Amino acid sequence: MGRILAFATALVSAGVVFGPGPAAAAVSTAPRCAELAGTTIPASAISLPTRGGRVESASRLTQVVSGRTVEYCSVRASLFPKDPSAPDIRLQLGMPTGWNRDTMMFGGGGYNGTIPDITQNVPFGRPDSPAPLARGYATYASDSGHQAGPAGSLDGSFGQNDEALRNFAAGDALRKTHDAALYLVRRGYGTGPGRTYFAGGSTGGREALVVAQRWPDAFDGVISAYPAWNNMAEALDLGYLAQVMSRPGAFPGPAEQTLLYNSVMAACDGRDGVEDRIISDVGGCHFDPRVLRCPAGADTGPTCLSDPQIASVTVASTPFRWPYRIASGERYYPGFPFLSGADMRTPYLGFGTTAPADPMPTTSGYGFQYWDQWVKYFLTRDPAHNWMAVDPRRPGKWLSRISYLSTIQDRNDADLRPFARSGGRLILMHGSADELVSHRSTNDYYRRVRATVGPRRTDAFLRYYVAPGANHANFGAPAFAATWDSLSALERWVRDGQPPARPVVQDPRDGRTRPLCEYPGWPRYRSGDPARAQSFVCARGTA
Repeated sequence: MGRILAFATALVSAGVVFGPGPAAAAVSTAPRCAELAGTTIPASAISLPTRGGRVESASRLTQVVSGRTVEYCSVRASLFPKDPSAPDIRLQLGMPTGWNRDTMMFGGGGYNGTIPDITQNVPFGRPDSPAPLARGYATYASDSGHQAGPAGSLDGSFGQNDEALRNFAAGDALRKTHDAALYLVRRGYGTGPGRTYFAGGSTGGREALVVAQRWPDAFDGVISAYPAWNNMAEALDLGYLAQVMSRPGAFPGPAEQTLLYNSVMAACDGRDGVEDRIISDVGGCHFDPRVLRCPAGADTGPTCLSDPQIASVTVASTPFRWPYRIASGERYYPGFPFLSGADMRTPYLGFGTTAPADPMPTTSGYGFQYWDQWVKYFLTRDPAHNWMAVDPRRPGKWLSRISYLSTIQDRNDADLRPFARSGGRLILMHGSADELVSHRSTNDYYRRVRATVGPRRTDAFLRYYVAPGANHANFGAPAFAATWDSLSALERWVRDGQPPARPVVQDPRDGRTRPLCEYPGWPRYRSGDPARAQSFVCARGTA
């Protein structure tokens, strides 16, 4: 609550007046929707430089959200950049009738460029648990300061503008959106929120860590799922992997990817005590792809892997280290478990079905397309540049630009003590079979936090869970589609001081449950029905 009072005090000192007149507006749990239409958002209400903003529309909607009929005021607004050539930040705010006095901000995905659905649930949220708007939260999100073209979340063209780049990569748009949304909440309800929350996955998970690192007093509770926090480091890894897989004969096609996936499953599935197509002991799964080698290493068909294919999948699973320094201090990206990039149930997010090339095929992996856009618009700012001409191992003239970009793309501050001191609580989650953002990377960040903050102080505000078998955002058909009512757990922690206790994840497709173990724990089968969480215990080890 103190952070909201501080925000209000800052606005009052800046001369910002809420409500229609000099007198304070009456507090209400029903928003004054019609009064918000056309509202000017003063630049003084936003703590980073803008030229203010304006509400473009405010309309009452009635919608079924999580099985509940919700009436809310849908507010759409634009925030104007300092650079007139930069795009606006476009945001949407949902203000429900029967407001619970709290707010929830959602993060985006990929390169963003569209406003996330403000009626959605939190990442990995259970489908039978109500979404924030259905719980009475005022929910909001933005496009992070640019509008995507037909390529959607794979459109990196905004990176040619410095302010748009910072809005996205450094997270400046997050603070601007947060401040504008709270201004409108106060105008609409007559008071600011009691508690503030943030939830996001992938780029949104990275944004969740950004707000905890950069503005530790802005949010009371944060959910960060599969966060791409070291965005620069991962781009370099994906760029090197794209180059390796673009070599003649190196790309494993759909049949070879399926072969690899099934072989890894056969070798490691039972290590956790039960064969259920879920590899829980990922750290204990040591698979050598050379056992799949074709005779003489030649490509003789989909029943084996050629030497170039073995080399490429080995690169994917091996940490990539670069022999130069970058300003963020990052030195490597940890690579992906074999189980991730080779799962042909989600080829688009993993390797794709087509080898990387220039121009980059839309059937190539999502991460390879991300690298292509990054080279064209972030690094060289030349849309015609061939990504294959940039070698992440030897970047040559591009090194200084890479180093600069690392300072805004790698959000790697592990000192979360200011966030903890402000009373913030953080739930961190990742799936062990993520094929787009490696869970090993999140392991790394968590270990850094514990080393910086100390184990006991970390446990007081942070929980980290790895969900076996879960992939990136439960996309496609993961081995285990992990869902958990993490928001209720976070609410109890923030409101009542009760940290999550023995959480259980459920696959809504078949009802199977598993214990959600604190890292580095993982579920080991003990006895009983393998479809029930009670049949497992959390073992310790490297996940």
